[in-house]
Amino acid sequence: MTQAIAPPLTLYDRDLDLWLETVIIQLKAGDFHNLDVENLIEELEGLSGSNKREIEHRLERLIEHILKRCYVNMPECYRGWLLTIFDQRRDINKLLRQSPSLKRHFLKMFDDCFETSLKRIKIEYPDYKFPDTWQFGHDIDTMLNADFWE
Repeated sequence: MTQAIAPPLTLYDRDLDLWLETVIIQLKAGDFHNLDVENLIEELEGLSGSNKREIEHRLERLIEHILKRCYVNMPECYRGWLLTIFDQRRDINKLLRQSPSLKRHFLKMFDDCFETSLKRIKIEYPDYKFPDTWQFGHDIDTMLNADFWE
């Protein structure tokens, strides 16, 4: 019986953090010849996707809690919902300050995020009626500042 020998693991496969440190040193030194371009591209694409997914996730939580605060008559829960709204707005603002181009993704994904949030909240609160369309402005400034429930 012949046993296959696995190729040795690359630095990227063995230790991602050490690989990142090495790539940073190579970039700073202009050592592009030895740069692990394939894995660098993969990591950069992953970073971009991660930021977009985080915007979507935070927008969904924000919409859910705005809907709760506006349409669920449970005053004992208002403070918790308002804190979640505050936290999501703060974190979305941080992401958008760090990467202003994510504003396009925020706007592009708003309707999808609303649909997902609406489905989730209808499961969570089946005895309450929620609108099938977003009833308020959904531009970034409005979403991050307006108190829709007042």
